[in-house]
Amino acid sequence: MTIIAAADGSALGNPGPAGWAWYVDDSCWRAGGWPHGTNNQGELMAVLDLFRSTAHVPQEELLILCDSQYVINCISKWMPGWKRKGWRKADGKPVLNVDLLKDIDQAIVGRKYTFEWVKGHAGHDLNEAADERARAAATAFQQGVAHREGPGFPGAGGVAPEPGRGAGRGSDRGAGQTRADSESQAVTQTLPRNSEPLAARAGAGPASSGKAGSGAAKVDWSARAPFEPTLFGESGIFGQADLFSELEDEASTQELSAEDTVLALERELLRPDVRTDIGRIGVLLHPDFAEIGSSGRFWTRDAMMMALEEDPGEPTDLELLSADRLSDNTILLNYRSLAHTGSALRSSVWMLDRGQWRLRFHQGTLENQS
Repeated sequence: MTIIAAADGSALGNPGPAGWAWYVDDSCWRAGGWPHGTNNQGELMAVLDLFRSTAHVPQEELLILCDSQYVINCISKWMPGWKRKGWRKADGKPVLNVDLLKDIDQAIVGRKYTFEWVKGHAGHDLNEAADERARAAATAFQQGVAHREGPGFPGAGGVAPEPGRGAGRGSDRGAGQTRADSESQAVTQTLPRNSEPLAARAGAGPASSGKAGSGAAKVDWSARAPFEPTLFGESGIFGQADLFSELEDEASTQELSAEDTVLALERELLRPDVRTDIGRIGVLLHPDFAEIGSSGRFWTRDAMMMALEEDPGEPTDLELLSADRLSDNTILLNYRSLAHTGSALRSSVWMLDRGQWRLRFHQGTLENQS
């Protein structure tokens, strides 16, 4: 028998009040959250709790439907390399969300599982059910009210601790804990160290085959196939191991210049799948981001994130005109964007913010098509 479950996370503000959920059917699901977290942490926590909730049936294979390429890559692609390096990335920096990842690494020992990527917010029944419950949990923490925890998995003797005091420290909360106890603990929970919202979202996964639901792509991770070319005709740093993850072939590791790093990030922002990922966009856009659009409209960061989620636009290529270092922590890109509907001249100002290059200002002007 194969247990088919969707796992999803939600964060209001990213970071902000956060929730997670896994869902098999209306009689078998679980949700939780905490006052402050990220989308990625919610996604990881949903997967961790699913493994722990089914630990009493280790002979059953898990088919996990997930709309987060970051989570799939972390567990199925990057973790072995991170472990060899003492849970550090190729650049020597600590792995983000390491407490959750270590717990997942322990929970999957001896388990048979397969991840299947599904497109989020695309009408997939199980994914939509998990997303709805994760968002409801995040909303409950935002409003300071009790959230629905769900019936859990039949026969499960315990539940996983949420990130904070208990995560990774062997203090699993008992299944019989009351709702009042849960609420009293929620206000004191804090996230694990190294849990800042910096993890990059990878590009589309490998080509796949096999059963899939609602347009889902089955991923055969055992083959460890290379990623498909990106929209720009190359595998690229965001198609394989991105700037913040482990490179599969350490011999190919190359130190990117700041200009190349920023250019790669700009290319990533032109991808529709990235533009609909609020978690990733929240990382790429500076907190004080502003844009003057080609129509003359002034955009704030929040307005832009909401607009991109509803309409990510079409695939767009980039023709670099110049990349100028204005200061140690500021780079100006000038380029021509090329799309099916036409071209535009664009300028982007990227600033180094706590070790992460983030887009501070953008302006675009449509080119004369006559």
